Amino acid sequence: MNEVDAPVRDAPGPAGPGGLGPGDLRTLLDEGTRAVVDRGDLRTGRDRFERAFRVAESAGEDRAMAVAALGFGGLWVHEHRTVAGSVLLESRIRRALKTLDPRSSLALRLRIRLAGEGDYRNRDTTAVLELLEQARAGQNPMARAEALSLAHHCLIGPEHGALRRELAAELVAESFRTARRSDLLMGLLWQTVDMFLDGDPHAERCLSELRGLLAEQDHLAVGFVVSAMEVMLAVRAGRLDEAETLARACTERGIAAGDVNATVWQAAQLVTIRWYQGRVVELVPLLSEVVNSPTLSAVDDHALAALAVAAVTAGDRRKAVSALATLCGRDLGDLPRSSSWMVTMHGVAEAAFLLDDNATAARVHELLSPYAHLPIVGSLAVACFGSAHHALGVAALTLGDVDRAVVHLRDAVRQNLALGHWPAVTASWERLAVALVRAGRPDEADAVRREMAVAAGSAGPTPGTVGASGPRGRDQDRPDQDRPGRDERDRRGQDQDQAYGDRRHLDRGDLAPKDRHGRNRNGRDSGGEDEGGPEQEGQEADGQEPDGQEQPPASCTRLGRKWRVGFGGRSVLVDHSVGMLHLVVLIANPRQEIRAVDLVAGLTALDGAAERSVPSGQRALDRVAMREYRGRLARLRVELDEFQAAGDPDRAAVAQAEHDWLVGQLASATGLAGRARRFPDGGERSRVAVSKAVRRALDRIAAADPVIGEHLRHAVHTGVRCSYWPA
Repeated sequence: MNEVDAPVRDAPGPAGPGGLGPGDLRTLLDEGTRAVVDRGDLRTGRDRFERAFRVAESAGEDRAMAVAALGFGGLWVHEHRTVAGSVLLESRIRRALKTLDPRSSLALRLRIRLAGEGDYRNRDTTAVLELLEQARAGQNPMARAEALSLAHHCLIGPEHGALRRELAAELVAESFRTARRSDLLMGLLWQTVDMFLDGDPHAERCLSELRGLLAEQDHLAVGFVVSAMEVMLAVRAGRLDEAETLARACTERGIAAGDVNATVWQAAQLVTIRWYQGRVVELVPLLSEVVNSPTLSAVDDHALAALAVAAVTAGDRRKAVSALATLCGRDLGDLPRSSSWMVTMHGVAEAAFLLDDNATAARVHELLSPYAHLPIVGSLAVACFGSAHHALGVAALTLGDVDRAVVHLRDAVRQNLALGHWPAVTASWERLAVALVRAGRPDEADAVRREMAVAAGSAGPTPGTVGASGPRGRDQDRPDQDRPGRDERDRRGQDQDQAYGDRRHLDRGDLAPKDRHGRNRNGRDSGGEDEGGPEQEGQEADGQEPDGQEQPPASCTRLGRKWRVGFGGRSVLVDHSVGMLHLVVLIANPRQEIRAVDLVAGLTALDGAAERSVPSGQRALDRVAMREYRGRLARLRVELDEFQAAGDPDRAAVAQAEHDWLVGQLASATGLAGRARRFPDGGERSRVAVSKAVRRALDRIAAADPVIGEHLRHAVHTGVRCSYWPA
């Protein structure tokens, strides 16, 4: 060992800041090393090495200053996220390098750290891999171990799986030469991460070995990552309530370790949980903050993709389009292939689907196709969204390539079953059924739904377990059917309901007339009612589940200007509306018939008021609908001007068609001076008004959560008499 590589020893010298002398400098360095290497306490390590650097700098202890600069970098790459923090670290390393013999192992270790920091941010592994080769040729095992771990971290991207596995195995072997327990833990951790990223069926075996070592002696930093993996596995198992509890404990571990990812991973875990609960809309405020957080890695874009999905699900199309445009930049392919890239592509595919963005969907499909065999796993296996084939299938659906979508989604179901990711299995089943309907294969779609029902029944009720396919508002392609027991007289208002039938997806922007394939400009299939449909899949004729157990009823709770609608462990927030008031009354009185005239008259009908007059002059198109139509017309005029100015005749033609259709709808629903037309008969107009209002509310619920929406569409019956029959 060169003299410059020898341990720091007590030596006479000037006192440092605060009167600290050389002995204190050694204590600070020893405490920092034990904190990071032995205990994984990154917070304490940073504090000790920070103080040691200042003492060494003041005392002129060049080698001690270099050791402190190296230790200040921490265990992982890119621990210093802020601009000031990263500049401070790199400036200290460069200053220390000037004082060292460039042939020394300590200088090599500093260069490795510097290269790792730069390569990680720039997504260019050339420098760190070159220095790894130098470390392999040298005699210092610690330099090799650090180079292997930092290089591995820089290679966390979908294209480097094979090389990462080689480095992780080499690090485990090198740990027996360094005799540092942290090197063994890091080697096993990287192996576990790689196996999860590759979808290896034996990943949990490696995780069990790692758990065993941590049980013998804890390591805060490695234990934090393991606890994050436990959250991911709970989500895969569909134990979402448990996953949320584990996520809180995981965050506490991360904070205790001083890991900068503590709050970032918490947000990612919450997005995953809410995604499969169908509640991602609740995360718009959180994600709006996270995307601008200085603790978010410079190469991490997943939060922006999640924000685009959450925003469009919440109805904020402007925010969603802006987030997606920011992600795409000049080209979506310019996004760094970081540890969050696959998750980001998954979110972009979903956002493009909801926004009908064909160009973005095509680019996602092109970029993600080489990694179709991989699962969508984020960071160090802290979140999983199932098979990449699911995102590819969603992209194909957006493009209208239904045959390709079917192939992808069948593969997604198979791979998600192999992963044991039950929420993702259900998500892919649901999208597969949509693709089959669009492909004109309804019998196969019915078979998929029956398979879903059997799987759900065999799983049994588990608290917090759901099978949602995430935030979607476009995949209710299955035609509505007249529910068993629906009042036949409800059909007499079909002519009057035609305006509603054309605008039933208003809240999802589905305003355009249908094309020759029965789909509108947004690619959604039309959803008219079928005459006298059969019993719905997954239900017997008596309204019970296939296993004979009754479904629990839905619930509605008022939260300010919104309602929380719950069913089967799921819940969703929807805006207040007249239709929601009617639903609240029906759900609060299951299996009871309530006359439409009483619902219109008000909630006092529940007290037994049967014979009361209904306010005359019910509008054929309510004020809210007319305001929405007119607001959309105003926006369309702006869009028309923009498209024409940009020389985009295709999009201008689509906008013009929607504009003309809306004008026609308003003209048919209004009379002189733009006043709303009114229905003639009290009982009949009550029936039509309640039917329209309830169906609008059901559309809003189904757009936010298809599972709850499907249940209510089966269970809520409207007509002259209305009712809610949960089973």
